[in-house]
Amino acid sequence: MQLNIPTWLTLFRVILIPFFVLAFYLPFTWAPVVCAVIFVFAAVTDWFDGFLARRWKQTTRFGAFLDPVADKVMVAIALVLVAEYYHSWWITLPAATMIAREIIISSLREWMAEIGKRSSVAVSWVGKVKTTAQMVSLVGLLWRPDRTVEYVAFALLYIATVLTFWSMFQYLNAARKDLQEP
Repeated sequence: MQLNIPTWLTLFRVILIPFFVLAFYLPFTWAPVVCAVIFVFAAVTDWFDGFLARRWKQTTRFGAFLDPVADKVMVAIALVLVAEYYHSWWITLPAATMIAREIIISSLREWMAEIGKRSSVAVSWVGKVKTTAQMVSLVGLLWRPDRTVEYVAFALLYIATVLTFWSMFQYLNAARKDLQEP
């Protein structure tokens, strides 16, 4: 296993996960902002490690495996924490939908790679917009400085949910022919 700066950044994101959860549960008024800052830091390092890996031509198989895992675990945990905090079906339902979509699409990508059709389920622009709306929403729902931020975050959560379905159906449609073969 070759370790380079992009891979170390990804490993650092994995190490941040327990601190992220701990910050969420700390009984201090500053805890939500610390939790949100950790989440933002993880999101920035996610972008940065991919940028560096491509720029410095330091992509590795381990990095290609760990990067999406670290991202999905951090986002899934954030969604679970937010759902727990609000303890309401109208937050839990979008959170569960997004987590389910990630599992479905990750499984689809893995299966398509096994049959040699990886390019047919590449990331689309809808998926990138969904991820952006989701991340900004989660920052607002983790931080919760005031009602205005929360309302904007709720709206973005629902935009991300709609885009979650849209992108999932795009991926499934792209793989439809392969899924229908005997």
